[in-house]
Amino acid sequence: MSINTIKSMIPWLFTIALVPLPLQAQTTSSVEIEDDLPIEDVQTLAEVFERIKRAYVEEVDDSTLLRNAMRGMLGELDPHSAYLDEEEFESLRESTEGEFGGIGIEVGMEDGQLTVITPIDDTPASEAGIQARDVILRIDDTSTDNLSLQEAVELMRGDPGEDVEITIMRNGEDSPRTLTLTRENIRVESVKHEILEEGYGYLRISQFQNRTGSQVQEAITDMQEDAPLEGLVLDLRNNPGGVLQSAVDVADAFLDSGLIVYTEGRLEDSDRRFSASSDTVAADVPLVVLINGGSASAAEIVAGALQDQRRAVVMGTDSFGKGSVQQVMPLGNGDGLKLTTALYYTPDGRSIQARGIEPDVEVVRGRLEVAEDSGLQLRESDLEGHLINGNEESERRRSGERTREDYQLGEALNLLKALNVLERRPAEDG
Repeated sequence: MSINTIKSMIPWLFTIALVPLPLQAQTTSSVEIEDDLPIEDVQTLAEVFERIKRAYVEEVDDSTLLRNAMRGMLGELDPHSAYLDEEEFESLRESTEGEFGGIGIEVGMEDGQLTVITPIDDTPASEAGIQARDVILRIDDTSTDNLSLQEAVELMRGDPGEDVEITIMRNGEDSPRTLTLTRENIRVESVKHEILEEGYGYLRISQFQNRTGSQVQEAITDMQEDAPLEGLVLDLRNNPGGVLQSAVDVADAFLDSGLIVYTEGRLEDSDRRFSASSDTVAADVPLVVLINGGSASAAEIVAGALQDQRRAVVMGTDSFGKGSVQQVMPLGNGDGLKLTTALYYTPDGRSIQARGIEPDVEVVRGRLEVAEDSGLQLRESDLEGHLINGNEESERRRSGERTREDYQLGEALNLLKALNVLERRPAEDG
């Protein structure tokens, strides 16, 4: 392909680019683009193309060069925009559906470094102790210094049963650590729930998938089957986000009116507003939302909406700060684009981008330990061989173990109990 041919193709390529493309979730409207192209820059692009073709140490075909150019155009915009070949496009679809082969880790680029956003629950990554904000230095024998985000993801994914070595550096540690993980077929269970104590429920959302909203409603209904809930802990820690509409549906489960989130961008239909409906399953249940540095994107939408609407107390540590919206645009050749098209804002107009959600009550990660000389008295339930009081006793013990292991969860449960005491006290005094 000659340099003159490339120059002659540039206006045609830009004309094609103005044709609206089909979107996964919504239709893109055209925006006004200047007709005058920077001719000098176009000539430079053509010259670079020609010199690579003629002088690079190995022969490179035209298709590879053009795809690399497109990857570069998108990769330099922001950490979340990317050109996806057919295989990468399919991988993205699989992760949205909640099943893929790998180690169960969500990553992003931060200050040019491959950084863990969060490990996914019950996966090799979480079981190996990988944490949010860990920096990944190597994947097997490949340094991550010059890898794109998508290339790194592809290296970590693979067939179940295969091992992969991950070298990480954790903030506060002097030397990196290398972990060997065995890939599994990752089936992400988006929603889990249980009763912590009588009247107090626990709802865990690990990721926002297509059916998360309906699963949350089913979980709340299930927990309310025997008795009304006196309080609920919504756990969004280490939740990397996911489908925007699912986040709206989850917030709507706790709100019966008002704005949930709005988005703003250059496209006309990027400016959207999402409001709560009056049909909700848990409009009045006292609510504590747990977040941390691994809570991102859709998780921050939910936390921000419930915080701004004064519907919940947000507890934990500052969230990740991903406040941008990506659209997935299929291309005619089977490839696709993931393009940042808007920013989202909480009901009070806060942009979460690079800032995150600040909790109402800061509680850092920890473990509750009882000192030997604490003066706690021995109880019947502590005696070896004591009679068990049916399900109530076993549930109480399980709840106690959970809250001792998870200090933030224990504090959330204590806060819910305190809120109920304050709620009942005026009526009792009267």
